[in-house]
Amino acid sequence: MPKFRRLSSSLLLISVLTGCGSLPSEVTHTNQAPTTQQSSTLSKLSDSYWPNQIHSEYSAVTLQETGWDALAQRLALIEAAEHTIDIQYYIWNSDLSGTYLASRLIAAANRGVHVRVMLDDINLNEREELLIALNSHPNAEIRVFNPIPTRRGVAKWLNVLGDFSRLNRRMHNKSFTVDGVFSVVGGRNIGDEYFDLSEEINFHDRDVLAMGAVVNDIQASFNQYWDSRWSYPVDLLGDETEVDLTMLNNAAIPRYKHYPELPQGQSNAKQFLADLSANMDQVHAKFIYDQPTPLNEKNTKEPKATAKYLNQLASESNQEVLLESAYLVFDDRQLNDWQELSENGVQIMALTNSMSSNDLVTNHSAYAGRRKEMLEHGIQLFELKPQAPVCEESTKDATKCAPETGYGLHAKSAVFDHKIAAIGSFNFNLRSTYLNTESLLIIDDVKVAQSLAKDINEAMDIENSWYLDLQGGDVRWHSKQQTFKREPETGKWQRFQSSFLQLLPIEKYL
Repeated sequence: MPKFRRLSSSLLLISVLTGCGSLPSEVTHTNQAPTTQQSSTLSKLSDSYWPNQIHSEYSAVTLQETGWDALAQRLALIEAAEHTIDIQYYIWNSDLSGTYLASRLIAAANRGVHVRVMLDDINLNEREELLIALNSHPNAEIRVFNPIPTRRGVAKWLNVLGDFSRLNRRMHNKSFTVDGVFSVVGGRNIGDEYFDLSEEINFHDRDVLAMGAVVNDIQASFNQYWDSRWSYPVDLLGDETEVDLTMLNNAAIPRYKHYPELPQGQSNAKQFLADLSANMDQVHAKFIYDQPTPLNEKNTKEPKATAKYLNQLASESNQEVLLESAYLVFDDRQLNDWQELSENGVQIMALTNSMSSNDLVTNHSAYAGRRKEMLEHGIQLFELKPQAPVCEESTKDATKCAPETGYGLHAKSAVFDHKIAAIGSFNFNLRSTYLNTESLLIIDDVKVAQSLAKDINEAMDIENSWYLDLQGGDVRWHSKQQTFKREPETGKWQRFQSSFLQLLPIEKYL
Protein backbone atom coordinates (compact mmCIF):
# COMPACT_ATOMS: atom_id res chain seq x y z
CA MET A 1 0.00 0.00 0.00
CA PRO A 2 1.42 3.45 -0.87
CA LYS A 3 2.53 5.55 2.09
CA PHE A 4 -0.20 8.16 1.48
CA ARG A 5 -2.95 5.53 1.50
CA ARG A 6 -1.63 3.98 4.73
CA LEU A 7 -1.68 7.42 6.37
CA SER A 8 -5.20 8.13 5.11
CA SER A 9 -6.42 4.78 6.44
CA SER A 10 -4.89 5.49 9.83
CA LEU A 11 -6.49 8.92 10.00
CA LEU A 12 -9.84 7.44 8.99
CA LEU A 13 -9.59 4.82 11.75
CA ILE A 14 -8.80 7.47 14.35
CA SER A 15 -11.67 9.59 13.06
CA VAL A 16 -14.12 6.70 13.31
CA LEU A 17 -12.98 5.62 16.76
CA THR A 18 -12.88 9.11 18.20
CA GLY A 19 -16.32 9.78 16.81
CA CYS A 20 -17.83 6.81 18.62
CA GLY A 21 -18.51 8.77 21.80
CA SER A 22 -22.13 9.63 22.45
CA LEU A 23 -21.54 12.43 24.97
CA PRO A 24 -22.53 15.98 24.19
CA SER A 25 -19.60 18.39 23.77
CA GLU A 26 -20.76 20.24 26.89
CA VAL A 27 -23.59 20.25 29.41
CA THR A 28 -25.95 23.07 30.32
CA HIS A 29 -27.12 22.98 33.92
CA THR A 30 -30.22 24.53 35.40
CA ASN A 31 -29.16 27.58 37.40
CA GLN A 32 -30.08 27.11 41.02
CA ALA A 33 -30.27 29.79 43.67
CA PRO A 34 -27.36 29.61 46.13
CA THR A 35 -28.16 27.46 49.13
CA THR A 36 -28.72 29.48 52.28
CA GLN A 37 -26.53 28.22 55.10
CA GLN A 38 -28.67 26.54 57.71
CA SER A 39 -27.99 26.35 61.39
CA SER A 40 -26.19 23.16 62.34
CA THR A 41 -23.95 21.67 64.98
CA LEU A 42 -20.96 22.71 62.90
CA SER A 43 -22.19 26.30 62.45
CA LYS A 44 -22.72 26.59 66.21
CA LEU A 45 -19.24 25.19 66.74
CA SER A 46 -17.84 27.81 64.39
CA ASP A 47 -19.83 30.60 66.04
CA SER A 48 -18.50 29.62 69.46
CA TYR A 49 -14.94 30.11 68.17
CA TRP A 50 -15.54 33.81 67.55
CA PRO A 51 -16.98 35.14 70.84
CA ASN A 52 -17.78 38.85 71.09
CA GLN A 53 -16.06 39.88 67.86
CA ILE A 54 -16.85 40.47 64.23
CA HIS A 55 -15.26 37.67 62.26
CA SER A 56 -16.50 38.30 58.73
CA GLU A 57 -12.92 38.84 57.48
CA TYR A 58 -11.18 36.11 59.47
CA SER A 59 -10.68 32.40 59.05
CA ALA A 60 -9.34 29.69 61.33
CA VAL A 61 -7.03 26.92 60.16
CA THR A 62 -5.09 23.88 61.30
CA LEU A 63 -2.58 21.98 59.16
CA GLN A 64 -3.15 18.28 58.52
CA GLU A 65 0.42 17.00 58.60
CA THR A 66 -0.16 13.27 59.15
CA GLY A 67 -2.29 10.73 57.33
CA TRP A 68 -4.18 10.00 60.53
CA ASP A 69 -5.05 13.68 61.01
CA ALA A 70 -6.26 13.96 57.43
CA LEU A 71 -8.48 10.87 57.55
CA ALA A 72 -9.79 11.41 61.09
CA GLN A 73 -10.86 14.98 60.36
CA ARG A 74 -12.63 14.05 57.13
CA LEU A 75 -14.48 11.20 58.84
CA ALA A 76 -15.48 13.41 61.77
CA LEU A 77 -16.90 16.00 59.37
CA ILE A 78 -18.96 13.36 57.56
CA GLU A 79 -20.32 11.98 60.84
CA ALA A 80 -21.23 15.48 62.07
CA ALA A 81 -22.81 16.63 58.78
CA GLU A 82 -26.48 17.62 58.96
CA HIS A 83 -27.24 19.34 55.64
CA THR A 84 -24.62 19.21 52.88
CA ILE A 85 -21.36 17.55 51.90
CA ASP A 86 -19.60 18.88 48.77
CA ILE A 87 -16.49 17.03 47.61
CA GLN A 88 -14.12 17.58 44.67
CA TYR A 89 -11.15 15.30 43.90
CA TYR A 90 -8.77 14.30 41.15
CA ILE A 91 -8.41 10.70 42.44
CA TRP A 92 -10.67 8.56 44.64
CA ASN A 93 -9.36 5.01 45.03
CA SER A 94 -11.46 1.94 45.77
CA ASP A 95 -9.12 0.78 48.53
CA LEU A 96 -9.51 0.57 52.32
CA SER A 97 -9.79 4.30 53.03
CA GLY A 98 -11.62 5.15 49.81
CA THR A 99 -14.24 2.45 50.37
CA TYR A 100 -14.76 3.34 54.02
CA LEU A 101 -15.15 7.06 53.26
CA ALA A 102 -17.67 6.19 50.53
CA SER A 103 -19.62 4.02 52.98
CA ARG A 104 -19.84 6.90 55.47
CA LEU A 105 -21.02 9.27 52.72
CA ILE A 106 -23.86 6.90 51.90
CA ALA A 107 -24.67 6.64 55.62
CA ALA A 108 -24.86 10.45 55.72
CA ALA A 109 -27.11 10.46 52.65
CA ASN A 110 -29.35 7.86 54.36
CA ARG A 111 -29.94 10.25 57.25
CA GLY A 112 -30.89 13.09 54.87
CA VAL A 113 -27.60 14.87 54.12
CA HIS A 114 -27.33 16.07 50.51
CA VAL A 115 -24.05 14.66 49.17
CA ARG A 116 -22.42 16.01 46.00
CA VAL A 117 -19.21 14.45 44.67
CA MET A 118 -17.25 15.70 41.68
CA LEU A 119 -14.38 13.64 40.25
CA ASP A 120 -12.01 14.08 37.38
CA ASP A 121 -12.49 11.50 34.65
CA ILE A 122 -8.87 10.52 34.10
CA ASN A 123 -8.76 8.13 37.08
CA LEU A 124 -12.25 6.62 37.11
CA ASN A 125 -10.77 3.30 35.93
CA GLU A 126 -14.02 1.93 34.50
CA ARG A 127 -16.01 2.43 37.71
CA GLU A 128 -18.87 4.20 35.96
CA GLU A 129 -21.42 1.51 36.87
CA LEU A 130 -20.55 1.75 40.57
CA LEU A 131 -20.77 5.54 40.52
CA ILE A 132 -24.07 5.45 38.62
CA ALA A 133 -25.44 3.10 41.28
CA LEU A 134 -24.35 5.47 44.04
CA ASN A 135 -25.78 8.40 42.10
CA SER A 136 -29.20 6.72 42.14
CA HIS A 137 -29.50 7.46 45.86
CA PRO A 138 -32.07 10.27 46.28
CA ASN A 139 -29.63 12.31 48.40
CA ALA A 140 -26.47 11.71 46.38
CA GLU A 141 -25.25 13.29 43.15
CA ILE A 142 -22.05 12.49 41.29
CA ARG A 143 -20.62 14.45 38.40
CA VAL A 144 -17.49 13.86 36.31
CA PHE A 145 -15.27 16.63 34.97
CA ASN A 146 -14.37 16.72 31.28
CA PRO A 147 -15.06 13.04 30.50
CA ILE A 148 -13.59 11.22 27.53
CA PRO A 149 -16.54 10.34 25.24
CA THR A 150 -15.29 6.84 24.37
CA ARG A 151 -15.16 4.88 27.63
CA ARG A 152 -13.25 1.68 26.88
CA GLY A 153 -10.06 0.24 25.43
CA VAL A 154 -7.72 1.62 22.80
CA ALA A 155 -10.49 3.77 21.32
CA LYS A 156 -10.63 5.76 24.56
CA TRP A 157 -7.02 6.87 24.23
CA LEU A 158 -7.37 7.50 20.50
CA ASN A 159 -10.27 9.73 21.51
CA VAL A 160 -7.89 11.69 23.73
CA LEU A 161 -5.50 12.17 20.79
CA GLY A 162 -8.41 13.28 18.63
CA ASP A 163 -9.30 16.12 21.01
CA PHE A 164 -6.00 16.57 22.82
CA SER A 165 -6.27 20.30 23.50
CA ARG A 166 -9.43 19.79 25.55
CA LEU A 167 -9.10 16.32 27.04
CA ASN A 168 -5.56 17.00 28.26
CA ARG A 169 -6.98 19.61 30.65
CA ARG A 170 -7.74 17.90 33.95
CA MET A 171 -9.37 19.04 37.20
CA HIS A 172 -6.65 18.65 39.83
CA ASN A 173 -8.47 20.62 42.57
CA LYS A 174 -9.23 19.05 45.95
CA SER A 175 -11.87 20.29 48.39
CA PHE A 176 -14.12 18.78 51.04
CA THR A 177 -16.80 21.12 52.48
CA VAL A 178 -19.43 20.18 55.05
CA ASP A 179 -22.55 22.19 55.93
CA GLY A 180 -20.89 25.22 54.33
CA VAL A 181 -18.91 25.68 57.55
CA PHE A 182 -15.75 23.53 57.51
CA SER A 183 -13.54 22.77 54.51
CA VAL A 184 -10.48 20.63 53.88
CA VAL A 185 -8.25 21.76 51.00
CA GLY A 186 -4.72 20.86 50.00
CA GLY A 187 -2.68 18.23 48.25
CA ARG A 188 -4.22 14.88 49.21
CA ASN A 189 -6.42 12.76 47.00
CA ILE A 190 -8.52 9.97 48.51
CA GLY A 191 -6.60 6.71 48.83
CA ASP A 192 -4.50 4.69 51.26
CA GLU A 193 -1.19 6.15 50.07
CA TYR A 194 -2.37 9.63 51.10
CA PHE A 195 -3.38 8.52 54.60
CA ASP A 196 -0.31 6.44 55.59
CA LEU A 197 -2.22 3.18 55.12
CA SER A 198 -0.68 1.71 51.97
CA GLU A 199 1.56 -1.34 51.84
CA GLU A 200 3.08 -0.20 48.51
CA ILE A 201 3.92 3.50 48.88
CA ASN A 202 2.97 6.27 51.34
CA PHE A 203 3.25 9.98 50.68
CA HIS A 204 4.45 12.91 52.73
CA ASP A 205 1.46 15.19 52.11
CA ARG A 206 -0.36 18.19 53.52
CA ASP A 207 -3.90 19.62 53.78
CA VAL A 208 -5.58 22.38 55.77
CA LEU A 209 -8.81 22.26 57.77
CA ALA A 210 -10.45 25.69 57.58
CA MET A 211 -13.52 27.46 58.91
CA GLY A 212 -14.66 31.07 58.79
CA ALA A 213 -14.71 33.55 55.91
CA VAL A 214 -12.58 31.59 53.45
CA VAL A 215 -15.05 28.68 53.41
CA ASN A 216 -17.49 30.86 51.46
CA ASP A 217 -14.92 31.18 48.66
CA ILE A 218 -14.17 27.44 48.72
CA GLN A 219 -17.91 26.74 48.45
CA ALA A 220 -18.26 29.23 45.60
CA SER A 221 -15.40 27.50 43.77
CA PHE A 222 -17.07 24.12 44.14
CA ASN A 223 -20.36 25.49 42.83
CA GLN A 224 -18.65 26.96 39.76
CA TYR A 225 -17.12 23.59 38.91
CA TRP A 226 -20.34 21.74 39.70
CA ASP A 227 -22.33 23.86 37.27
CA SER A 228 -19.63 24.26 34.61
CA ARG A 229 -20.19 23.15 31.03
CA TRP A 230 -17.56 20.39 31.42
CA SER A 231 -19.32 18.91 34.47
CA TYR A 232 -21.27 15.81 33.41
CA PRO A 233 -23.83 13.87 35.50
CA VAL A 234 -22.28 10.44 35.86
CA ASP A 235 -25.37 8.70 34.48
CA LEU A 236 -24.49 10.14 31.04
CA LEU A 237 -21.42 7.91 31.03
CA GLY A 238 -23.24 4.58 31.03
CA ASP A 239 -26.41 2.67 31.81
CA GLU A 240 -27.74 1.85 35.24
CA THR A 241 -27.12 -1.81 36.06
CA GLU A 242 -27.37 -4.05 39.08
CA VAL A 243 -24.26 -3.32 41.14
CA ASP A 244 -23.37 -5.12 44.34
CA LEU A 245 -22.94 -2.39 46.96
CA THR A 246 -22.41 -4.77 49.86
CA MET A 247 -18.73 -3.84 49.86
CA LEU A 248 -19.85 -0.48 51.20
CA ASN A 249 -22.18 -2.02 53.77
CA ASN A 250 -19.32 -4.15 55.06
CA ALA A 251 -16.53 -1.61 54.64
CA ALA A 252 -13.72 -2.19 57.12
CA ILE A 253 -12.62 0.62 59.40
CA PRO A 254 -9.01 1.66 58.74
CA ARG A 255 -6.79 1.20 61.79
CA TYR A 256 -3.40 2.62 62.73
CA LYS A 257 -0.88 0.87 64.98
CA HIS A 258 0.11 3.82 67.14
CA TYR A 259 -2.67 6.36 66.67
CA PRO A 260 -6.08 6.48 68.40
CA GLU A 261 -9.17 4.90 66.88
CA LEU A 262 -10.70 6.98 64.12
CA PRO A 263 -13.79 8.93 65.22
CA GLN A 264 -17.01 6.95 64.78
CA GLY A 265 -20.58 8.04 65.39
CA GLN A 266 -21.99 11.56 65.67
CA SER A 267 -21.31 12.04 69.36
CA ASN A 268 -17.61 11.14 69.10
CA ALA A 269 -17.23 13.15 65.90
CA LYS A 270 -18.73 16.31 67.38
CA GLN A 271 -16.52 16.08 70.47
CA PHE A 272 -13.48 15.44 68.27
CA LEU A 273 -14.21 18.55 66.19
CA ALA A 274 -15.00 20.67 69.23
CA ASP A 275 -11.60 19.83 70.75
CA LEU A 276 -9.87 20.41 67.42
CA SER A 277 -11.52 23.72 66.55
CA ALA A 278 -10.71 25.21 69.95
CA ASN A 279 -7.02 25.13 68.99
CA MET A 280 -7.24 26.39 65.41
CA ASP A 281 -5.23 29.46 64.42
CA GLN A 282 -7.09 32.67 63.57
CA VAL A 283 -5.73 34.03 60.27
CA HIS A 284 -6.40 36.07 57.17
CA ALA A 285 -6.83 33.62 54.31
CA LYS A 286 -7.69 33.65 50.60
CA PHE A 287 -8.77 30.84 48.31
CA ILE A 288 -7.36 31.16 44.79
CA TYR A 289 -8.64 28.86 42.07
CA ASP A 290 -8.57 28.51 38.31
CA GLN A 291 -11.74 28.79 36.28
CA PRO A 292 -13.29 25.39 35.41
CA THR A 293 -13.06 25.92 31.66
CA PRO A 294 -10.61 28.15 29.79
CA LEU A 295 -11.80 30.91 27.49
CA ASN A 296 -9.58 29.38 24.82
CA GLU A 297 -8.86 25.71 25.42
CA LYS A 298 -6.21 25.67 22.67
CA ASN A 299 -4.12 28.35 24.40
CA THR A 300 -1.61 26.50 26.56
CA LYS A 301 0.93 29.32 26.77
CA GLU A 302 -0.90 31.54 29.24
CA PRO A 303 -0.24 30.79 32.94
CA LYS A 304 -3.42 30.15 34.88
CA ALA A 305 -4.70 32.21 37.82
CA THR A 306 -3.07 30.09 40.52
CA ALA A 307 0.31 30.24 38.77
CA LYS A 308 0.07 34.00 38.38
CA TYR A 309 -0.77 34.46 42.05
CA LEU A 310 2.19 32.38 43.19
CA ASN A 311 4.47 34.30 40.82
CA GLN A 312 3.24 37.54 42.37
CA LEU A 313 3.98 36.29 45.89
CA ALA A 314 7.46 35.24 44.81
CA SER A 315 8.20 38.54 43.06
CA GLU A 316 7.23 40.44 46.22
CA SER A 317 9.55 38.37 48.44
CA ASN A 318 12.63 40.05 49.87
CA GLN A 319 14.39 37.32 51.85
CA GLU A 320 13.42 33.70 51.15
CA VAL A 321 11.11 31.50 49.12
CA LEU A 322 10.63 27.87 50.26
CA LEU A 323 9.04 25.49 47.76
CA GLU A 324 7.83 21.94 48.35
CA SER A 325 6.49 20.08 45.33
CA ALA A 326 6.17 16.45 44.30
CA TYR A 327 6.96 17.44 40.70
CA LEU A 328 9.22 20.40 39.95
CA VAL A 329 9.63 21.82 36.44
CA PHE A 330 10.22 25.43 35.35
CA ASP A 331 10.43 26.74 31.79
CA ASP A 332 12.85 29.38 30.50
CA ARG A 333 10.65 32.32 31.46
CA GLN A 334 10.18 31.05 35.01
CA LEU A 335 13.87 30.25 35.40
CA ASN A 336 14.76 33.80 34.42
CA ASP A 337 12.32 35.12 37.03
CA TRP A 338 13.92 32.95 39.71
CA GLN A 339 17.40 34.08 38.68
CA GLU A 340 16.38 37.73 38.97
CA LEU A 341 15.06 37.08 42.47
CA SER A 342 18.25 35.26 43.43
CA GLU A 343 20.42 38.08 42.11
CA ASN A 344 18.37 40.47 44.26
CA GLY A 345 19.40 38.53 47.37
CA VAL A 346 16.37 36.26 47.79
CA GLN A 347 17.25 32.71 48.84
CA ILE A 348 15.25 30.13 46.87
CA MET A 349 15.10 26.60 48.26
CA ALA A 350 13.06 23.79 46.70
CA LEU A 351 12.28 20.29 47.99
CA THR A 352 11.12 17.66 45.52
CA ASN A 353 11.32 13.91 44.97
CA SER A 354 14.51 12.08 44.13
CA MET A 355 14.25 9.51 41.39
CA SER A 356 14.28 6.80 44.06
CA SER A 357 11.36 8.37 45.98
CA ASN A 358 9.31 9.41 42.93
CA ASP A 359 6.39 7.13 42.03
CA LEU A 360 6.53 8.23 38.37
CA VAL A 361 9.73 8.08 36.30
CA THR A 362 7.92 10.03 33.57
CA ASN A 363 7.33 13.02 35.83
CA HIS A 364 10.82 12.78 37.27
CA SER A 365 12.33 12.90 33.78
CA ALA A 366 10.92 16.39 33.16
CA TYR A 367 12.48 17.62 36.40
CA ALA A 368 15.78 15.88 35.68
CA GLY A 369 15.93 17.56 32.28
CA ARG A 370 15.74 20.98 33.94
CA ARG A 371 17.68 20.23 37.13
CA LYS A 372 21.04 21.64 36.03
CA GLU A 373 19.37 24.82 34.76
CA MET A 374 17.58 25.28 38.07
CA LEU A 375 20.88 25.13 39.94
CA GLU A 376 22.45 27.53 37.45
CA HIS A 377 19.59 30.01 37.95
CA GLY A 378 20.02 30.24 41.72
CA ILE A 379 17.59 27.60 43.02
CA GLN A 380 18.91 25.41 45.84
CA LEU A 381 17.63 21.87 45.31
CA PHE A 382 16.86 19.13 47.84
CA GLU A 383 15.62 15.65 46.87
CA LEU A 384 13.75 13.49 49.37
CA LYS A 385 15.40 10.20 50.32
CA PRO A 386 13.11 7.14 50.18
CA GLN A 387 14.30 6.08 53.66
CA ALA A 388 13.88 9.54 55.20
CA PRO A 389 13.41 9.36 59.01
CA VAL A 390 10.64 11.96 58.70
CA CYS A 391 8.40 9.14 57.41
CA GLU A 392 8.40 7.23 60.68
CA GLU A 393 8.03 10.47 62.64
CA SER A 394 4.75 11.01 60.77
CA THR A 395 3.37 7.48 60.45
CA LYS A 396 4.66 6.16 63.81
CA ASP A 397 4.91 2.84 61.99
CA ALA A 398 8.16 1.59 60.45
CA THR A 399 6.24 -0.90 58.29
CA LYS A 400 4.69 2.04 56.40
CA CYS A 401 8.12 3.38 55.46
CA ALA A 402 11.07 2.28 53.33
CA PRO A 403 12.53 -0.23 52.95
CA GLU A 404 9.32 -2.19 53.68
CA THR A 405 7.05 0.31 51.94
CA GLY A 406 7.90 3.00 49.40
CA TYR A 407 7.93 6.62 50.56
CA GLY A 408 7.68 9.78 48.50
CA LEU A 409 6.66 13.42 48.46
CA HIS A 410 3.17 14.51 47.37
CA ALA A 411 2.80 17.83 49.27
CA LYS A 412 2.48 21.10 47.37
CA SER A 413 3.35 24.03 49.63
CA ALA A 414 5.31 27.27 49.68
CA VAL A 415 6.38 29.87 52.24
CA PHE A 416 7.25 33.43 51.30
CA ASP A 417 9.51 35.44 53.66
CA HIS A 418 8.28 33.34 56.61
CA LYS A 419 5.07 35.40 56.53
CA ILE A 420 2.76 33.90 53.89
CA ALA A 421 1.98 30.21 53.42
CA ALA A 422 0.48 28.64 50.30
CA ILE A 423 -0.95 25.12 50.46
CA GLY A 424 -2.97 23.48 47.72
CA SER A 425 -3.12 21.21 44.70
CA PHE A 426 -0.57 23.19 42.67
CA ASN A 427 2.62 21.36 41.75
CA PHE A 428 5.41 23.68 40.69
CA ASN A 429 5.50 22.20 37.20
CA LEU A 430 4.28 23.13 33.73
CA ARG A 431 1.12 21.03 33.82
CA SER A 432 -0.14 22.92 36.88
CA THR A 433 1.01 26.23 35.40
CA TYR A 434 -0.59 25.92 31.97
CA LEU A 435 -3.02 22.98 31.74
CA ASN A 436 -4.71 21.61 34.86
CA THR A 437 -7.16 23.51 37.01
CA GLU A 438 -5.72 24.02 40.50
CA SER A 439 -6.57 25.65 43.82
CA LEU A 440 -4.58 27.29 46.62
CA LEU A 441 -5.22 28.34 50.19
CA ILE A 442 -3.15 31.44 50.91
CA ILE A 443 -2.59 32.01 54.64
CA ASP A 444 -1.29 35.43 55.65
CA ASP A 445 -0.05 34.66 59.14
CA VAL A 446 3.46 34.60 60.59
CA LYS A 447 2.80 31.78 63.07
CA VAL A 448 1.39 29.40 60.44
CA ALA A 449 4.03 30.37 57.87
CA GLN A 450 6.87 29.75 60.30
CA SER A 451 5.38 26.41 61.38
CA LEU A 452 5.14 25.31 57.74
CA ALA A 453 8.68 26.56 57.03
CA LYS A 454 9.96 24.52 59.98
CA ASP A 455 8.33 21.36 58.57
CA ILE A 456 9.73 21.94 55.08
CA ASN A 457 13.20 22.68 56.45
CA GLU A 458 13.08 19.47 58.50
CA ALA A 459 12.32 17.47 55.35
CA MET A 460 15.22 19.26 53.62
CA ASP A 461 17.61 18.31 56.41
CA ILE A 462 20.56 16.16 55.34
CA GLU A 463 19.08 13.20 57.24
CA ASN A 464 15.96 13.30 55.05
CA SER A 465 17.12 14.68 51.71
CA TRP A 466 20.09 14.88 49.39
CA TYR A 467 21.48 18.36 48.80
CA LEU A 468 22.42 19.10 45.19
CA ASP A 469 25.03 21.39 43.67
CA LEU A 470 27.19 21.75 40.57
CA GLN A 471 30.82 20.70 40.46
CA GLY A 472 32.63 21.39 37.23
CA GLY A 473 29.27 21.91 35.55
CA ASP A 474 27.94 18.50 36.62
CA VAL A 475 25.20 17.76 39.16
CA ARG A 476 26.28 16.17 42.43
CA TRP A 477 24.18 14.73 45.26
CA HIS A 478 25.38 15.03 48.86
CA SER A 479 24.49 13.22 52.06
CA LYS A 480 26.40 13.45 55.34
CA GLN A 481 29.39 11.38 54.32
CA GLN A 482 28.97 10.68 50.61
CA THR A 483 28.86 12.52 47.31
CA PHE A 484 27.19 10.85 44.31
CA LYS A 485 27.88 11.46 40.63
CA ARG A 486 24.59 9.92 39.54
CA GLU A 487 21.11 9.71 41.06
CA PRO A 488 21.48 7.81 44.37
CA GLU A 489 19.81 4.46 44.97
CA THR A 490 18.68 4.01 41.37
CA GLY A 491 19.34 1.41 38.71
CA LYS A 492 20.59 1.74 35.15
CA TRP A 493 17.12 1.00 33.70
CA GLN A 494 15.47 3.81 35.68
CA ARG A 495 18.15 6.26 34.63
CA PHE A 496 17.87 5.13 31.00
CA GLN A 497 14.10 5.63 31.01
CA SER A 498 14.48 9.11 32.46
CA SER A 499 17.16 10.08 29.93
CA PHE A 500 15.13 8.72 27.00
CA LEU A 501 11.95 10.55 28.05
CA GLN A 502 13.90 13.81 28.21
CA LEU A 503 14.39 13.53 24.45
CA LEU A 504 10.63 13.69 23.81
CA PRO A 505 8.67 16.99 23.55
CA ILE A 506 6.40 16.13 26.48
CA GLU A 507 7.79 18.35 29.27
CA LYS A 508 4.57 20.38 29.60
CA TYR A 509 2.37 17.30 29.88
CA LEU A 510 4.16 15.56 32.79
